[in-house]
Amino acid sequence: MNRLRSYRRAVTFLSVVVLLGIAAIALQQAARAQGAKANESPIFQVEPLWPKPLPNKWVIGSTIGLSVDSRDHVWVIHRPATIEPNEKAGTLKNGDCCFVAPQIIEFDPTGNVVSTFGGPGAGYEWPDSEHGIFVDHKDNIWISGNGAKDSHLLKFSRQGKFLLQIGHKGQSKGSNDLENVKMAANMEVDPTTNELVVADGYGNKRVAVFDADSGKYKRHWGAYGNRPDDTPLGPYDPSGKPAQQFRGPVHCASLAKDGLIYVCDRTGNRIQVFQKNGTFVKETFISPGTLGSGAVWDIDFSTDARQQFLYSADGLNNRVDVLLREPLQPVTSFGQGGHMPGTFYGLHNVVTDSRGNIYTVETWGGKRVQKFVYKGLGKSSGPVMSVR
Repeated sequence: MNRLRSYRRAVTFLSVVVLLGIAAIALQQAARAQGAKANESPIFQVEPLWPKPLPNKWVIGSTIGLSVDSRDHVWVIHRPATIEPNEKAGTLKNGDCCFVAPQIIEFDPTGNVVSTFGGPGAGYEWPDSEHGIFVDHKDNIWISGNGAKDSHLLKFSRQGKFLLQIGHKGQSKGSNDLENVKMAANMEVDPTTNELVVADGYGNKRVAVFDADSGKYKRHWGAYGNRPDDTPLGPYDPSGKPAQQFRGPVHCASLAKDGLIYVCDRTGNRIQVFQKNGTFVKETFISPGTLGSGAVWDIDFSTDARQQFLYSADGLNNRVDVLLREPLQPVTSFGQGGHMPGTFYGLHNVVTDSRGNIYTVETWGGKRVQKFVYKGLGKSSGPVMSVR
């Protein structure tokens, strides 16, 4: 009888433990659904063998643009002109390795190359200096360039068929031009309005909006929603008053699900937030003491419904800064300078896939794409960057 009682007590105790465990898991899942707890932030782990080695003994140059499509395929654009002679002995017929890859490369989620295209062709003007790439909700591919005469944008099908050109090479008339861009950095298409939102860019100091089907101009604005002015602003002074125009390059114009547009004023070390009509909402400064190439290079968001976190690529300090999106409050950072997996040299773009994984590309001598696997939420180590 005593043994039977002990057995029943043990069963009861284990049942309670199991029920408590289930309840704890349910509460944890509910908390996760509502968002991160205090001092929690996303955790990422580099996948060092992604992507797989390129076929055909291909090599890539400065990897200058990045996008993820609806199938979680990763698209990059690179600059063949930045590949050094010793990197392309095959192309130069000096040896059997290596050969210059096509400008645009599509990877599947496992890191295999599935398609390529790019370069001059009939009916369009290929940019002198490749820069941004974006895959829209119709799986069309948009290309920008930041060469001195690159005053245009290109649209292709995912198979590389030319569809549309906005603007013409060498025709820019400045930041209030209604027909051309000037050295545009990047662009995104708003799936709810079918509008092309352009970070325009290295030459111009504005955000410009066009119809994504016809290419017709719709509107544009500068910093704080002001009319853009191309008057030189002089050197950046971290202790000075915020410039009333973008310092530039206006390096990104990233659309959040709630309709807000987050703009990178790269050498101004700031993020400015706008409504779709150009109305200014708020701003924050990231690592405001950064000089040179600046601290705010590109922006994407976490994939939860609220897009609670904002990821900002800092190509000079070589890290990804993580902020709470709603208050634009810093949470943590990851990465450092270097050439090993998980480190960066010239971190240029950051983008997330549907699973919350992050992909990055590197310009200058970085010349690569990396994948960081989302591992869930965990205790934040605290921000590395400063804000004001």
